[in-house]
Amino acid sequence: MQYLGFLFGDYLRVGAIAANSPICNSIISHAERGGYIVGICNGFQILTETGLLPGALLRNSGLKYICKTVDLNVETANSIFTNKYNLSNVIRLPIAHHDGNYNADVSDIEKMRDQDLIAFSYCDNPNGSIENIAGILSSNRRVLGMMPHPERASEKAHGNLDGVGFFKGLVEAVSTT
Repeated sequence: MQYLGFLFGDYLRVGAIAANSPICNSIISHAERGGYIVGICNGFQILTETGLLPGALLRNSGLKYICKTVDLNVETANSIFTNKYNLSNVIRLPIAHHDGNYNADVSDIEKMRDQDLIAFSYCDNPNGSIENIAGILSSNRRVLGMMPHPERASEKAHGNLDGVGFFKGLVEAVSTT
């Protein structure tokens, strides 16, 4: 299991910078072997820059850094990352990004819709993401990229436990492999 997150100070196109670092060869190899990979926030940017996920993360539509808790629709329960949620669930997770505006070609969006690869969508789109997309899956469902932070909503001290379902499904899957 690989986890990618905040790095390079969240400066301009950190995903592109990180995608060219030597470790990304190992991440790509891990994905090619069918390993699980989670990219949260900057990690999502890396996954798109390396081509492991389609699309790109652009500057937020308001051109400002956004740091707040948002409501998300769980769009699929058909992955280890989402199977502890119900499709009717609206969960609240924090976001903290400047470049979280997800964009992709129309054909990629149609493919993701047809194959049930959109994991999460924003209820009220904070950053301009196409079709309110907050997180997507690879075609084999083993790679997830998402802008919201489930790790920041997984302890009582945080005042929100909506991220716990994400980790329960993930831990269950990797403990049986």
